Amino acid sequence: MEVTSIVEREGGLHKDLTKGQVIMISLGGAIGTSLFLSSGIALGYAGPSVLISYAIAGFIAVVMVFSLSEMAVKHPTAGSFGTYAEAYLNPWAGFVVRYTYWFAQVIATGFEAVAAGIYMTYWFPDAPVWLWSIGFAVIVLYVNSRSVGNFGTVEYWLAFIKVTAIVLFIVLGTSRILGLGVKPVGLHNLYQLPGGFMPHGLKGMWMAVILGVLSFVGIEVIAVTSGEVPNPEKAIPAALRTMAIRLFLFYVLALGVVAAIIPWTQTGGSVTVTESPFVKILSLTGIPHAAGIMNFVIVSAALSGMNTNVYLCSRMLFSLSRGGYAPRVLGRLGKAGTPVAATIVSGACILVAVGLARFTPKAYAYLQGVALFGAIIVWMMILVSHLRFRQAHKAADLPVRMPLFPVMQIVGLVVLAALLVTMGLDKDWNLSWIVGVPWLILLTAAYFIWKKAAPAGAPVIASATTEHS
Repeated sequence: MEVTSIVEREGGLHKDLTKGQVIMISLGGAIGTSLFLSSGIALGYAGPSVLISYAIAGFIAVVMVFSLSEMAVKHPTAGSFGTYAEAYLNPWAGFVVRYTYWFAQVIATGFEAVAAGIYMTYWFPDAPVWLWSIGFAVIVLYVNSRSVGNFGTVEYWLAFIKVTAIVLFIVLGTSRILGLGVKPVGLHNLYQLPGGFMPHGLKGMWMAVILGVLSFVGIEVIAVTSGEVPNPEKAIPAALRTMAIRLFLFYVLALGVVAAIIPWTQTGGSVTVTESPFVKILSLTGIPHAAGIMNFVIVSAALSGMNTNVYLCSRMLFSLSRGGYAPRVLGRLGKAGTPVAATIVSGACILVAVGLARFTPKAYAYLQGVALFGAIIVWMMILVSHLRFRQAHKAADLPVRMPLFPVMQIVGLVVLAALLVTMGLDKDWNLSWIVGVPWLILLTAAYFIWKKAAPAGAPVIASATTEHS
């Protein structure tokens, strides 16, 4: 099956997203609760050298997303990296990538829903977390079941809140560091605490890279939107240009403020954190209701993450269905041009994930292990797919080109593989391997069972070949 045939089978989605919405969605996809909450864990691991950790993670994210966007501009489709893996590698790869990513996003959405419920206890300490979690989940499912333009508008403003808040946070934090109107904090916490800039050595800095990479997961949405943008050849490159520099500034500057103001010795370095360092810093500024305002921003960030993840989940299921890898009903579009059935099924699974997080934390930890393992596997498959993509297309014919090809892609693959090995050897992260490897084996068995059961001529048993320029 040629690439064009694989892409065409996913047609029918309405192209109602604007360039401005795609830019904000791409930024919002990479700025989630991981920046606001998990940065405290990363600081505990690496100390001030967390800045290097997130710079490395950001570099890998940019390499991955530029590689992905080359393919997205050439082949705009909802299945995105799953479709490209099928087309440029083989059908098994497309099957595994899409189901793994779908599952990872379902778990991530469940986590965001629970996180949002926890944040609401700041104002409503007696209200049950699960009630808020389910309420937020229902809201984002409703938004995603309507037109993609509606989704784009809601996500635009949620992302706008996050971006504005980070800019203000950086300004306020910098003024505190420099002593503008207050006693200066200075930069002493970056190098004068026990251990200096890198208190736990290279190992601590490297462990924080894992959290950095996981913070950037979601940035792939820029390619998934390509199937619902009228002019992806213009919208995607525009989003790329703004995303790379802004993400670097947001993450590195924001974490620099956190590391300068909060001594790393006040974090435990464990895989749990009880308070967002962002909330903690704003509570020190003396601005009335500053912590409450930041908590509102973090709730918005969780809702934004949920909204984007549901969008990603529904498009992955839609793509799988259109490819013959999932029930046909999931490939049907509603009147608004959205895959309503795929959204509802994803939503039901998200609610199950919320329940597991609330009632059986141990089981949810295993599911998170699959999500962590799967996220890195998907990024690696994107880079491998891109290497094959470049064999089929001349660089001069591509509207978007990743510089220094293929060096960047090879470096990205090596770093991601090293992170996977590190996770497997570390007691805090080896759960990802314990459940991730069986998950891949299970998916592989499911693929061959599905392939054998598929009617003759169904897309699932067609062999994919690349188109040549």
